[in-house]
Amino acid sequence: MLLLIKWELMHLDTTQYFGASELAGYAGERNRCWEKHKINEQWTKEMATEVESLNVHDGVFLFDRGLMDAGEPYGEECDGLIEAEVNGNWTPQEKALHEARLKAKAKRRLRRTSSRDSARESLSDAPGEPGADPNSPKGKINANDRKSRMGKGRGLPKKGGAGGKGVWGVAGLVYEMEEPDARDPNYDEVAQGDTVYATVVPELDERELEKTVNPIVQEYFEHGDTREVQMLLKGLNLGSNKFEFSSLAVSLSLEGKASHRELTSRLLSDLAGKVLSENDMARAFDKMLQDLPDLILDTPEAPQMLGQFIARAIADHALPMDFLGRYKGRVDCDHARAALDRAAVLLSMKREIVRLDNVWGVGGGQRPVKHLIKEMNLLLKEYLLSGEVSEAEHCLRDLEVPHFHHELIYEAVIMVLESNGEAAVKMMVKLLKAFWKTGLITLDQMNRGFQRVYVELPEITLDVPHAHTILEPFVDLCYQESVITKHLRDACPSRGRKRFVSEGDGGKIKN
Repeated sequence: MLLLIKWELMHLDTTQYFGASELAGYAGERNRCWEKHKINEQWTKEMATEVESLNVHDGVFLFDRGLMDAGEPYGEECDGLIEAEVNGNWTPQEKALHEARLKAKAKRRLRRTSSRDSARESLSDAPGEPGADPNSPKGKINANDRKSRMGKGRGLPKKGGAGGKGVWGVAGLVYEMEEPDARDPNYDEVAQGDTVYATVVPELDERELEKTVNPIVQEYFEHGDTREVQMLLKGLNLGSNKFEFSSLAVSLSLEGKASHRELTSRLLSDLAGKVLSENDMARAFDKMLQDLPDLILDTPEAPQMLGQFIARAIADHALPMDFLGRYKGRVDCDHARAALDRAAVLLSMKREIVRLDNVWGVGGGQRPVKHLIKEMNLLLKEYLLSGEVSEAEHCLRDLEVPHFHHELIYEAVIMVLESNGEAAVKMMVKLLKAFWKTGLITLDQMNRGFQRVYVELPEITLDVPHAHTILEPFVDLCYQESVITKHLRDACPSRGRKRFVSEGDGGKIKN
């Protein structure tokens, strides 16, 4: 306050020496000094209150020069107060302000020193262990102690023990049951009750269906087991393209053999009502009738074959009976009309037969052995009557049993032994020679057929006593026509004749 009064006296009559701008600057400096004085006065009152509270307790204050040097400087005003103290010009308020500053600085110094020495004092004052080693595990400070080491607070854990890593909440806290939310990322469906696991198979599109179905059909042509195909189809998700399986199977069989088409007809009959419905079959044949112009490029006989497929499927109850009636007067394609006419003719001719079993012939390795033997006998008898080698060759190829051609050789030789004329022998040699030249019958099959006759010749002679006399010239003629080898001719058994020399030789046999 005295400084402010001195300022007023010094600048009382300055207007006569200075201009208006200089006086305005001095007036601003005076206002700033007055505001600073008011702030210092308020802070002095607060510090006085704090000093009074500190006097109540026993405190240690160090009023020395070293303490002041160690603390933070107070600026030019603090230097002015110290200089005023030396001169003895302190007012009571300035003196109280100076003491409050020193005590506050001492208080901060005391807190810092006490917090640094707390760990050492706790180790030295431990009861029962005056000489404990600070490096031992027992002498170390508990790292999990939540008590503040800065001398602040009451030493309680934060948030009442509910905060920190690995803490689930305050002890004794009971949470209310919450309904699980299915949109929650941590939603556990297993914990909600009985869980049903289902394998989701994606639906096959048109390209993937063709890549998957072709190997299945090709493998079926080898083993002929419709149950395996049915099991494989159930494991696929055909979806709306289910009818495509029938059209793909028929298209592959058109490019194959007659036995493949027979197997395909059986497959469609077995799958009808189990995997494929009548509507699926109808959609498949509708598509094939529309694709006939493209199928003819690879298989010229596709219309006739497709008509046979339709007739066989209707006879097997795989197609609805009114399938042909749907197309009456509605077909513009000549190829589709030819296929439908072929099916109508077959159904009208075989009306009394439930199944058109022989629509694809009688061949194939899936046929019974007795049935194949019967077909071979009919082939040979028809040849002996007609003498047409090409027709016999065509019928043998349709049987599609190259592994069973030795049966044809066996039946041909037996038929020669049972005949009574030389015409049958010459015709049969001619037939075997034709089969040998075209490569339809291999050397192995030819040898196996003749060897079977050689082995069973003793039993054959029971029915045909003159079998030996007929077999030897037939084998020689086959060798001359290059039908059999010399080794096979020499292996033909011959019947030895017993000759007596005379009645007077005592019945001795002449060697």
